[in-house]
Amino acid sequence: MFNVTKKSIEWGGETLTLETGKVARQADGSVIATLGETSVMANVTFAKAAKPGQDFFPLTVHYQERYYAAGKVPGGFFKREARPSEKETLTSRLIDRPIRPLFVDGFKNEVLLIVTVLSHDLVNEPDIVAMIAASAALTISGVPFMGPIGAARVGFVGGEYVLNPDVDDMQKLRENPEQRLDLVIAGTKDAVMMVESEAYELSEAEMLGAVKFGHEAMQPVIDMIIDFAEEAAHEPFDFSPPDYAALYAKVKSLGEAQMRAAFAIREKQDRVNAIDAARAAVKAQLSEAELADENLGTAFKKLESSILRGDIINGGARIDGRDTKTVRPIISETSVLPRTHGSALFTRGETQALVVTTLGTGEDEQIIDALHGNSRSNFLLHYNFPPYSVGEVGRFGPPGRREIGHGKLAWRALQAVLPAATDFPYTIRVVSEITESNGSSSMASVCGGSLSMMDAGVPLKAPVAGVAMGLILEDDGKWAVLTDILGDEDHLGDMDFKVAGTENGITSLQMDIKVAGITPEIMEQALAQAKDGRMHILGEMSKALSSANSFSAYAPKIETLTIPTDKIREVIGSGGKVIREIVETSGAKVDINDDGVIKIASNDQAAIKKAYDMIWSIVAEPEEGQIYTGKVVKLVDFGAFVNFFGKRDGLVHVSQIANKRLTHPNEVLKEGQEVKVKLLGFDERGKVRLGMKMVDQETGQEIQPEKKEKEEAGEA
Repeated sequence: MFNVTKKSIEWGGETLTLETGKVARQADGSVIATLGETSVMANVTFAKAAKPGQDFFPLTVHYQERYYAAGKVPGGFFKREARPSEKETLTSRLIDRPIRPLFVDGFKNEVLLIVTVLSHDLVNEPDIVAMIAASAALTISGVPFMGPIGAARVGFVGGEYVLNPDVDDMQKLRENPEQRLDLVIAGTKDAVMMVESEAYELSEAEMLGAVKFGHEAMQPVIDMIIDFAEEAAHEPFDFSPPDYAALYAKVKSLGEAQMRAAFAIREKQDRVNAIDAARAAVKAQLSEAELADENLGTAFKKLESSILRGDIINGGARIDGRDTKTVRPIISETSVLPRTHGSALFTRGETQALVVTTLGTGEDEQIIDALHGNSRSNFLLHYNFPPYSVGEVGRFGPPGRREIGHGKLAWRALQAVLPAATDFPYTIRVVSEITESNGSSSMASVCGGSLSMMDAGVPLKAPVAGVAMGLILEDDGKWAVLTDILGDEDHLGDMDFKVAGTENGITSLQMDIKVAGITPEIMEQALAQAKDGRMHILGEMSKALSSANSFSAYAPKIETLTIPTDKIREVIGSGGKVIREIVETSGAKVDINDDGVIKIASNDQAAIKKAYDMIWSIVAEPEEGQIYTGKVVKLVDFGAFVNFFGKRDGLVHVSQIANKRLTHPNEVLKEGQEVKVKLLGFDERGKVRLGMKMVDQETGQEIQPEKKEKEEAGEA
């Protein structure tokens, strides 16, 4: 009934297995990949014909995590998986980016790739397994895919690279100083296709070493997939790239001159209008059959690409007049909004980000529900890209995959320089509103985010800047690396290589390749140019702000204290009664975590102090020899009971009330009277012993022995 193919290798200290032939047999390609006890299923289907008139490649990738994979039930009212989580969206992009360039040029049939996590051992991260499963499924499906690709995760500890570190090692990297890198890499046998990383000020050499290490480490996986496909692959789909040479030749002859003149215009919107006009002029001279040809769009893109790329590769200026290494003019401004906690407007050429920072309390932390368990994040970065930023009308709604991906890239770049939560107990939310875009708005978000947080008073370890690099790689081997690419250079070029970091090193690297990979020589050149560009941008940013400002008057003030964990219940009280009373009485927000760390927040310092004192009175222990202010709560023949430390009472014996003999305490005291008492100690039963006669009731100071002798002599 089943025709099963199964292959296994030892990889990174675990067993990696690929299996097909038993599950999802009606898919064009179905593979279950297992690493350790983490299993991921990838299923590929593709249309056997392109839709008429379609001029793009419709590849869709969906990565989905099932909670049963970790033995969990989903939270929420419906108790089932709903819309994709941020992790699922980011992993879908992670799979899409290295495979998309490897489909044969001209293939426009719809392809659907669904990747499902079936089992998670909480040790091996499923995203790497998912990329391997997807690569294997595509390779055996028969679709015209020039793979396979391999994938790996690289850590960096003590100067040594680590292959596929455990999930726990990569969680909350900021809180683990020994772990300095979380890098995901994918590539073919010969070249790197994609890099995504979170780093802690690694040098260019260390980062390049990590890429090389990861590429070498994935080679056994690629060999395994090839071996697997030799036994399990379906017949290749009969596809020949369309021949549109005649159409391209006509488009070029009719439009090259006007198109070249359009690309010579330096202002973006004017250039876009001129390119549209050139296209319209060419179309006006084409026949109906040529206008209906689904390759017309491809022919126009090829013409535009040849003009832009040819000028640069032959040593000419770029379309905005710059050479390959110059960064566009930069203007940085801070405190641009009056009531926000921190704000910055970062403008680089025709790319602009308005970035706003808000400081919140512990209750503003994001709760993340994931397969490996729930966690909380006190740093949020959200990126918005409205249509007006590129002068267009279009879809406007909740964030899509692009917004989530760009926001996460900026988050990775900035989180490495955040202060420890123990030193800065705030929840930080950064929002980047892209108001103009012509190249690398994610890197503008990094620069603006750094300035905005410093404007809000966040004590960053160092400012962070980011720059996007591009590549022109011709068939004859000529190449050029471009610093600070424009939108057209990204669209018509071969690489999007984004590097962010401080003066001391790289905090994030993201690379996407549109050709069959790049060499280490090209990557080394790109990293060197990126460092020069980053240093220049940091210098421009420092003209606006070089260190953290003072706090905004509108930001909450937070104080922290740590109490013994066995006292947490006393502060919260039965059913939360005590903590509610503290909040209502003081007017401050109070957050308590399981470690006994308490955060007290308010715009009113007096409210913070009142809450602090109320909590301290519950958890602190009175100290022998200290003087306290108390209130008489009960008088008895042998003394007075005084409430002196929160809810703690103690006895002032009648002999300790005054420097004279008393028949009854009511001779000098009455219930409700405020008194100053000294803690004398504890009796054999642990009862508190207090004294009054040695304390000056007016000043609260202890009476010195000589003064006491004089008082007693005077009374005698």
